[in-house]
Amino acid sequence: MKLALLGYGRMGKAIEHIALKRGHEIVCKVDKNLGEGKLQEANVAINFSIPDAAVENISNALDQSVPVICGTTGWLDAYQIVAQKAQKNNTAFLYASNFSVGVNLFFKLNKVLAQMMQPHKEYKVSMEETHHIHKLDAPSGTAITLAEGIIENSNITHWKLDEEAKDSVSIQSLREGEVPGTHRIKYGSPIDNITIEHKAHNREGFALGAIIAAEWIVGKKGIFKMDDVLNL
Repeated sequence: MKLALLGYGRMGKAIEHIALKRGHEIVCKVDKNLGEGKLQEANVAINFSIPDAAVENISNALDQSVPVICGTTGWLDAYQIVAQKAQKNNTAFLYASNFSVGVNLFFKLNKVLAQMMQPHKEYKVSMEETHHIHKLDAPSGTAITLAEGIIENSNITHWKLDEEAKDSVSIQSLREGEVPGTHRIKYGSPIDNITIEHKAHNREGFALGAIIAAEWIVGKKGIFKMDDVLNL
């Protein structure tokens, strides 16, 4: 498979390392002050650029009918525009707030737990997410996905950052050192707590999941999620 890397920071380099080990070829790299290769030669583009560059990078690929796997968060106000562009150009687009296989299983567990907890009003749900100091958005895209999973499967109606409110998921965002990503969801009552947690040890899981998604999407048309890739 021929890959284009849109964004060549830490994640882009991690994806490159694993892609080469899996026998794939990098035919294009795009980043600030970097433009190598030809985007149109790629079978799939993987975007992990900064949020401000995401829409332009994704659009450039879709305009050339190159399917895109996107893991950049913080740009989703333009999601529908991008999805429509993919459909217009008869290609494919897949966005995930987190490509780790373990995290996507955690997403599923989170939804099931939210359904189980719904009748038990004495429990208040909250969330804590911790990432490295270089992460630009807060809360993380993964935290927002988790909050949305709770909202869809309970009587909770919204989420709040660093603030408690009635019928909401309170999300605390911490930025510390070089932490790859930890997400903890707690249901607390006066009697006890129930906690589930996903803790990433490194970026390899994110990179591998993005490559698995790229391998899966070749030849497909439409708008997809990691649930489709993992058949969840």
